[in-house]
Amino acid sequence: MNRVTPLTTDELLEAAPFLAGMQAAGITIPTSFHVLGHRPKVLEAFQPFFGSIMREGDVPAGLKQLIAHVVSRSAGCLYCQAHTGHFAHTLAGETYDRVEAVWSFETSELFSEAERSALRLARDSGAVPNGATDEHFDDLRQHWSDSEMVEIVSVISMFGFLNRFNDTLANELEPDAVEFSDAHLAQSGWTVGKHGAEAAG
Repeated sequence: MNRVTPLTTDELLEAAPFLAGMQAAGITIPTSFHVLGHRPKVLEAFQPFFGSIMREGDVPAGLKQLIAHVVSRSAGCLYCQAHTGHFAHTLAGETYDRVEAVWSFETSELFSEAERSALRLARDSGAVPNGATDEHFDDLRQHWSDSEMVEIVSVISMFGFLNRFNDTLANELEPDAVEFSDAHLAQSGWTVGKHGAEAAG
């Protein structure tokens, strides 16, 4: 249950009219935006920043969502795990099988060595203290350019903010994200936890 009361949709669109396009396109505006809408300039700055990391560059969009998913699991953010798993499939075209197997990326035949190197960095750098080592980058350099490595680390780093924001505020997950995660992530241990409508604040 939300620890800070989200803005209503009308309040959010008044504070952040640039989100009207999302609503017009039939895209569910996430609870996190309704909460971040209390600081509309932060939300306005966040939108292009997020897009420049997740929708631009050379690393495949689906892999970026899976990187975000794995780092969110290491950080313990169930909200971001649900969103990234859901978006990996619905927005980036990842198969259900790859989303379901991502927590077993080290042994699953569905992932290449290049993907494993990126997911391994996400898993280990999401821990506290940060577990990234020179060996991670020796491995990455076999598959990725310097620009692509910065792109991968940018995804990991942006989710450092999102993980802390959503987990600390216990933002409530939207029904479509919960439905997807119950169907495709629960077998690997995901639960809605404090991000459910009936959870204690």
